[in-house]
Amino acid sequence: MSDRPAGRFVTLEGGEGSGKSTLAKALALKLKEQGKGVVLTREPGGTPLAEAARELLLHPPEGQAWSALSEALLVNTARRDHIEKLIRPALARGDWVICDRFADSTRVYQSVGGDVDAGALLSIERLVLGDTVPDMTLVLDVPLDVAHVRRTARAGALDSFERRPDSFHEAVRRAFIEIAQSEPRRCRLIDASEDADAVLSASWRALHDVMSPTT
Repeated sequence: MSDRPAGRFVTLEGGEGSGKSTLAKALALKLKEQGKGVVLTREPGGTPLAEAARELLLHPPEGQAWSALSEALLVNTARRDHIEKLIRPALARGDWVICDRFADSTRVYQSVGGDVDAGALLSIERLVLGDTVPDMTLVLDVPLDVAHVRRTARAGALDSFERRPDSFHEAVRRAFIEIAQSEPRRCRLIDASEDADAVLSASWRALHDVMSPTT
């Protein structure tokens, strides 16, 4: 008998304004309609300590800024707490975990934005994740002009990443595409420029491979 957790772990990745939060909620609803137990979460965040780290990362005190390496370490500290206290227990119960961002975002944002060595980021990732890796990652891709419109339409102040220049966001987009293309067994690249229903349909089809063993 396999000792593999009965639950499934699905992560959503992509740049700012790609629609991850909207899709995560829609996928959770469809899975619940299928009778699945679902935990909807996000990174950084998901636990009280990780949410506190999120606030520090996205909204540092006025006039202050983290170095890229400090960002990576802070996010991974939050991630370990998230894994230990929320993700692993949920998977062990047989729940599906839908997570808005995970380790791929750290690979992208801290290497693209701050030139942190990719090998160092992967070494930290392996230590923090252990065997808790996604069954599937949906990488939402959207042209920069569409993403810009979505970002500016949001209520509230922009966070420290959303305020970065277009050149940064374009580099982020390219980096996510490269991850999706380099890990085709885990990742599916989704055209997120379509409307929400079309993105949900494409993502639901992509989940078929991970759903099949449990349906």
